[in-house]
Amino acid sequence: MKNTFKLLLATVLFSGLWSCEDEQDLMILTPPASFQILTPQAGSAPIELTPGLQNNPALTVTWAAADYDNPTAITYDVEIAKTGTEFETFILAGSTSNTNITWSVLELNAAAGAAGLTPFEEEGLDIRIKATTGTLDAQPVYSNVVTVLLKTYSTDLPKIAVPGNHQGWNPPTAPRLASSGFGETDYEGFVWLDGGYKFVGPDGSGNFNWGNTDWGDDGSFSGVLVETGETDCTATAGYYRVQANTTTLLYSTTPTVWGIVGAATPGGWDNSTALTYNATSKKWEGVVTMTAGEFKFRANNAWTINLGGDPAEMTYDGSNLSVDAAGDYLVELDLSNPREYTYTLTAQ
Repeated sequence: MKNTFKLLLATVLFSGLWSCEDEQDLMILTPPASFQILTPQAGSAPIELTPGLQNNPALTVTWAAADYDNPTAITYDVEIAKTGTEFETFILAGSTSNTNITWSVLELNAAAGAAGLTPFEEEGLDIRIKATTGTLDAQPVYSNVVTVLLKTYSTDLPKIAVPGNHQGWNPPTAPRLASSGFGETDYEGFVWLDGGYKFVGPDGSGNFNWGNTDWGDDGSFSGVLVETGETDCTATAGYYRVQANTTTLLYSTTPTVWGIVGAATPGGWDNSTALTYNATSKKWEGVVTMTAGEFKFRANNAWTINLGGDPAEMTYDGSNLSVDAAGDYLVELDLSNPREYTYTLTAQ
């Protein structure tokens, strides 16, 4: 009888301990907010981030100190998530022992982009603070959640890939075309083509693979695209300016041979000095004897397609470029990065 009573008592005690542990686990999973975010406040004015002000402060978050029973060093992690995701996935946007943090325009834009906000659209960003101490058995506590409205930006131009016979039909390594701006679909770039090719868009993570949206010729070979078309576009071997609009579903290929022209070049402004395409470097190259003066780059010994302006990012019909001293120069024209066309002159 005594043994039975002891067994019953042990069972009750064990069940009680198990129940207490269950309650503690529930508290750990959903710890109550024990401190508050002070600023920004809910309903604050939307924030529009601007690329030209990247180093300016964009947002300061302040909060009351977390309430622990004993004085202790506290680490605060600032977590952000796209509104509506309930922090199922979140971005750690800062860690500090202070009770405030300030993000620059560049920092906040990058963090919000990583959290999934769409550039140039006003969307909500949820902010919460997690407080922890160095004690092994201490559990984190969380602040309340505050939502701010943000309009982020992107300086990356949208791109599509051009896989084809010229590179083994492999979208991840295919040359790219770029549009003129975010939300635009007027893609262009310079590509060495040799036979069949298609256009492939990125997936949601920006990767280019078969299975993504792709475009081919409509079968008429008159510059009309069709989505998921079975017919490949085609071109004879050569270096082309390729343009494709995935909204109007039109495309074109213009063969180009590049040279340098101007008062600083042997042919003056009337005749281009030819450059040679290097398939390894993907640059147009040549050693040219030049005098001090102005010059530009143009295709096909004509002015229909010409580049000038900013040496770090030339534009069509841009202003004249210049060289200060006479001499022999290795001229390298790089058109491999769509809409970011550059050149270098290296004295020989």
